Amino acid sequence: MTDLDGLLAFAARSRLDEGGFGYLGADGRVLADRPVETWIVARMTHVFALASLLGRPGADELAAHGVAALADGPLRDRAHGGWRASTDDDGKAAYVHAFCVLAGATATTAGVPGGRALLDDALDVWQTRFWDDDAGLAVEEWDRSWSRLDPYRGVNANMHGVEAMLAAADAVAAAADAVHALATADRLRAQARRATERVVHGWARERDWRLPEHFTADWQPLPDYNADRPADPFRPFGVTIGHQFEWARLALHVRAVTPDPPEWLLADAVDLFAAAASRGWAADGPDGFPYTLDWRDRPVVGARMHWVLCEAVAAAAALAEVTGEQPYRKLADRWRAHGEQRFADPATGSWHHELTPGGEVGTGTWSGQPDAYHLAQMLLLDGRPVRGSVAATLR
Repeated sequence: MTDLDGLLAFAARSRLDEGGFGYLGADGRVLADRPVETWIVARMTHVFALASLLGRPGADELAAHGVAALADGPLRDRAHGGWRASTDDDGKAAYVHAFCVLAGATATTAGVPGGRALLDDALDVWQTRFWDDDAGLAVEEWDRSWSRLDPYRGVNANMHGVEAMLAAADAVAAAADAVHALATADRLRAQARRATERVVHGWARERDWRLPEHFTADWQPLPDYNADRPADPFRPFGVTIGHQFEWARLALHVRAVTPDPPEWLLADAVDLFAAAASRGWAADGPDGFPYTLDWRDRPVVGARMHWVLCEAVAAAAALAEVTGEQPYRKLADRWRAHGEQRFADPATGSWHHELTPGGEVGTGTWSGQPDAYHLAQMLLLDGRPVRGSVAATLR
């Protein structure tokens, strides 16, 4: 069975002496031909901060290493503010900044030096550049100088924005020593709830739990977006099954920090999960979840992604904790066993990131085993109560 210590030992190989963390290849070594990518650095920092909360040896130093890289390294844009997407890309993406907020929040909760300053800086950029209060959602991407906003709007970045806002609220509330800090936590949770309501209780529910991911600047769905590039790693065409599991779980995290939560938070999580599970599993014959389906529930990209299975297990485990219903527990155990059989790589201690429907290692969307974020959270959430954030659960 995959264990956290083995995964962390694998993840530690991504540490770069010059700062941050690199993209890990299939052999567990950093791919030297890739730039340093902010989303990788931030996600690894988050993972090591979670490990620090558990007292894992070496995790404190690795988390502090990541915080320092985000705070003072070349990814930080000192001239214009915010973070570049990578050392080769000056764009300012909501997806990237959501993970900077998450890294700062988890580091703050874990007491990592510099964590609170990183969180405050990242939250300031998120609130001033990305959060659109009129829409109740975040915009997507700016150029380096914040002078041109891309017209594309997306659900993926908003999903991770919800996760980040919940984690930031937990971090701020736990350290609160003034009324304004609690007000900040309440505001962040309200924003997370607004985004979840629009995405899950709005678009997903209205379309019989087939969630559109891509939108125009005024939030009109683009159902054919990337039909010519269906296997895109961040903006694939059609219904992304793993994101539906992820949104179902996030609705439960929102519910956990909402006083007198509305019934739809649990009801919609149940229905969205059921649609992803029933339409996704073995949709093209072999066991496993295809990456994407079209709008008639037919597989588009049949590759099996490790993150999709991790999110399915985490969502099932969360529903089992919240409802106490054994069928969710059985699904979580069944899918976890499938992952251990098919995805687990004993040579690295991690999971292969992509498989073909027949179970061979694939590279159509992902090469190597870039980071530990999805697998670590699956391991940490299983069997634990649902709080606003993973860090709050461990704390």
